[in-house]
Amino acid sequence: MAQRPEQGAPDTKMDADALYREDIITDRKVGTIRRMTPLKSDGSDDDTRPTLYVGEAQIMTNAGPLPINFEIEAKDLADAVDQFGDAAKAGVERTMRELQELRRQQASSIVVPGMAPPGSKIQMP
Repeated sequence: MAQRPEQGAPDTKMDADALYREDIITDRKVGTIRRMTPLKSDGSDDDTRPTLYVGEAQIMTNAGPLPINFEIEAKDLADAVDQFGDAAKAGVERTMRELQELRRQQASSIVVPGMAPPGSKIQMP
């Protein structure tokens, strides 16, 4: 059944003031840098906004490869390449902290038979 627009359909209109051209740069060994060049709505480069650099790498885990994405603060591509290693390391550390937090939350939500869930007003005999 098709969803009517008034029933909360997502806004699919692109923002003409936030356009970027995405270039993918890789060494085919360590990772990838996505250079996000800001564009005007006519397709020309927008020199009033900074070019963004996003790094991508993978780490191997017991469950398989885990993609890591991270921003690289750089003034140009050469600077982004130079900073890739440090930014990737920071991205891996951030991802590991997030995984540890998820594990902690998951461990604290274990329900033991005979115990009421946290915040429950039900009294077990």
